[in-house]
Amino acid sequence: MIDSVTNILMAGVGGQGVILASEIVSEAMMRAGHDVKKSEVHGMAQRGGSVTTHVRFGKKVYSPLIKDGEVDILFSFELLETMRYLGTLRENAALLVNAHKILPPSVTPGTDSSPDTIAELLRTRYPRFKLVDASGIARQAGNPRAVNVAFVGALSLYFDVPESIWHTAIEAMLPPKLVEVNLKAFALGREKQ
Repeated sequence: MIDSVTNILMAGVGGQGVILASEIVSEAMMRAGHDVKKSEVHGMAQRGGSVTTHVRFGKKVYSPLIKDGEVDILFSFELLETMRYLGTLRENAALLVNAHKILPPSVTPGTDSSPDTIAELLRTRYPRFKLVDASGIARQAGNPRAVNVAFVGALSLYFDVPESIWHTAIEAMLPPKLVEVNLKAFALGREKQ
């Protein structure tokens, strides 16, 4: 068990499975022996609004909220949402970003444009930036809706937690009929890194 607290900010858009991903990570860390605190914000999530969860774990955690400037890992399900939370990062933070891009409502009718260079900008500014095609991995696993668990597979490599604990956490958080395809997505998410 580590003495310091690890802070993961998960960000995305409603419907991407951010909250389920945070529940799986929290469950895995508890099973690995850490004290875990989690907080979530999902105001307009059902309408495609921003969703964030704070996951903190370590020997002893006193608050579920991460202060600005103390995020160790930004785990972002969508490229544009990543930009919104850059101010929360601590120095030398890791950015694990899904290559998925959702166009804001003002872009769809052509009123505004969306930048095409987000990944390149992040790659040049953040040495610990990693882009993951979690959507492609989920499709390869056989269920495009397993994108969140495929993405958690990539995140799991950042921690010294046995793969069996991750499997148990996934099994605990999902209905039995979805476990097999999600375990496959998780394994592919780990493998494709």
